[in-house]
Amino acid sequence: MCTVTFLPLSETDFVLTSSRDVGFRRARADFPSTVLRNNVSLHFPRDGKAGGTWIGTSRDNRLICLLNGGFQNHERREPYRKSRGLIVLDLLAAEDFEKSCLEIDLNNIEPFTLVVVLWGKKHKLFEFVWDGLQRHLKEYQWKESIWSSSTLYDKDVRTMRKDWFEEWLVNNDRSPSSILEFHRNAGNGKPESDVFMKRDNVGTVSLTQVFTTKGKSLMNYFPERSDEKGKKGNYDTSYN
Repeated sequence: MCTVTFLPLSETDFVLTSSRDVGFRRARADFPSTVLRNNVSLHFPRDGKAGGTWIGTSRDNRLICLLNGGFQNHERREPYRKSRGLIVLDLLAAEDFEKSCLEIDLNNIEPFTLVVVLWGKKHKLFEFVWDGLQRHLKEYQWKESIWSSSTLYDKDVRTMRKDWFEEWLVNNDRSPSSILEFHRNAGNGKPESDVFMKRDNVGTVSLTQVFTTKGKSLMNYFPERSDEKGKKGNYDTSYN
């Protein structure tokens, strides 16, 4: 997994949308709920296999979204010590995100990329990559961005998707509903590489969107499996 877009809606507000691309046989995720972890309120959909998550928010105005793989595809060397989705929960609950990225134990953790948004008194956009050997923390400009998982999409396809995104930016309004349609419809008619992806055993199984407005954060969750399609979860995640 997956495909992630970030759109600033103002100098402080934003919308982040995640397409979750996983094996069709993977256990279904639970709808988002709020839990306490290290006495910090977190809100996230729980992975049905490992119990972690690929996207979540914390009461500290922190959003973390996971993509499998680092800068390039890697050879899997199982068993790994801990699920990457549990690393997401650890960092969501951490007191100091930037410090924790440098200190968290990533020994024998499969490579990953995290897109991280901080908002409130200050707003920042980060990319945190663990390539299996080294960690790379980079602050991004507060601007339109797209990421695609290196484990599912090679460099050429990732570049092609960036081109689709750039074209979409020119021709569409920048709203949560509009970018959601990008995640559902963008592509060249080839299901294996379209943003809403489908291959023999893997594809897009859900869309999750987090956006902020008037000091509140909201999460919309859309399962896309055939027997769940049409269901929707709307959640106020502002912890007021």
